[in-house]
Amino acid sequence: MRIGKLYVRLHFGIALFVCSVVIAAIMTTGLLIGINEVKQVKENETDKAMTVAKMVSHSPLVINSLSDGGKGGDGDIQSYTQLLQKDSNVRFIVVMDMNHIRKSHPDPYKIGKPFVGGDEDRALHGEDYVSIAKGTLGTSLRAFAPVYDSAGKQVGAVSVGILMSHVAQSVIGIKHVVYLGIGIGILIGIISALILSKKIKHILLGLEPFEIANILQERNAMLESVREGIIAVDKDGAIVVANAEAVKILTRMGIEDDLVGRKIDQVIQVANFERVWRNGKRYYDQEITINGLTLVMNTVPVSVEGELVGLITTFRDRTELKRMAEQLTGVKMYADSLRAKTHEFMNKLHVILGLVHIEAYEELNDYVRKLNNQYKLEIGQVSRIVKDPIIAGLLLSKLSFAREQGVEMTISGEGLMSSDGKMDMTDELVTILGNLIDNGIEAVHGSKEKVVKINLESHAGHIIMSVKDSGPGIADEMKDEVVKKGFSTKGENNGYGLYLVQQSLERINGTMDIRSDENGTMITVDIPMNGVKGNVTSTDSGR
Repeated sequence: MRIGKLYVRLHFGIALFVCSVVIAAIMTTGLLIGINEVKQVKENETDKAMTVAKMVSHSPLVINSLSDGGKGGDGDIQSYTQLLQKDSNVRFIVVMDMNHIRKSHPDPYKIGKPFVGGDEDRALHGEDYVSIAKGTLGTSLRAFAPVYDSAGKQVGAVSVGILMSHVAQSVIGIKHVVYLGIGIGILIGIISALILSKKIKHILLGLEPFEIANILQERNAMLESVREGIIAVDKDGAIVVANAEAVKILTRMGIEDDLVGRKIDQVIQVANFERVWRNGKRYYDQEITINGLTLVMNTVPVSVEGELVGLITTFRDRTELKRMAEQLTGVKMYADSLRAKTHEFMNKLHVILGLVHIEAYEELNDYVRKLNNQYKLEIGQVSRIVKDPIIAGLLLSKLSFAREQGVEMTISGEGLMSSDGKMDMTDELVTILGNLIDNGIEAVHGSKEKVVKINLESHAGHIIMSVKDSGPGIADEMKDEVVKKGFSTKGENNGYGLYLVQQSLERINGTMDIRSDENGTMITVDIPMNGVKGNVTSTDSGR
């Protein structure tokens, strides 16, 4: 917190503020209580003095003694008032006649002398009242009451006094108690303030407000700078954070309402969330399709001190990942094919130039005719089996690439129908077939016999593609591993081919079967021709 231009640490500022409030509140309360108690003490002393005065004024002994003209009973009055004075804890009880002459007094020598103080006249005129005056015993609070005989004639008055020094002592006693209470209250308040400030500091992990503000600003900047959609969910399933990319992706899915505060299952219904809540595990690279948009999603639980308090999910539109996959497969595939074509063309061009140079025109004619026949054979074979020009172009490029690698590649089958202009389906077929062929060519790289056989068929509404190689085969225990992302026996930057095949098959409800022995491996994929996109996970293995 900041006071003027001085920064004060949070826990000290909280302690100072709470202490100030507690002290102010307790002192104000104590002052009000003290004033009320002092007032109450004075009222109690006044009531006590007046009660004693009226009791004496109604005493038959006092009335009879004063009714005789003050000629008798002074000793009886003195004894009576002395006893009552002791029992009631007052300083004096003075009975006087109508001539202001004392009939009783704490000091017997002052009996028979005039009353001192000058405040007794109203009592001798029939009034009950209380006054403060200075007498022979000092300044005192005095209660006066008139005395009447049986005929109703006033025959005297009674004064009962309590010294003001005694009242002051009672007030001081009350104030001491109040002050003690204030002190204890302030001490408790200070201790509580210190405990509270330390507790708040612990909750805030020892951070100051400006540090928390900086962290929040940095967090928001990081959330908004990443290209993935990020959603954070609390333990009740409510969305607490959603970055701009998440809002943009979900808007493309048709979800345009404010996300924060909504239940996650009202926005995205994904089985991963339920599994995370149930077992606390992390799920990576899970593909889901919602409202026609395919997302790649990572979902991880958030735990604090071992307790699951929420989850965070990140996701990206597969369109962007598809571009990355094309860099890994399509671009690499076409680049390799183009390089093979270029190398093959240059070799043939060198032969033609050599034959021209030595003027071997007849051999040149035979060589060109041979190349033409070979080209027509490949074109005819591919075009007979494959009706889709994109896939046909892929196979022709792979044939050239295989010759460049010294691999004998053959294509057979009853024919592969066109995808009827469905570009999504064609893209998936290119990814699947291209990666299977590349995988087969790589598999025979170290083999003595380098053969890759491709078979393409379409019947009963399904596309069946198989690629068989003469490589060393796949061990049975490895069949479940080869389709995992990044798994490879060829070193770094490999292991994506069959993973991408598996992902494509899942999107179009296809399946993959791997059969392998020491003589080679055959991978067969079965794809519904309608190419319905889905979120199916194949139980077959792949490499």
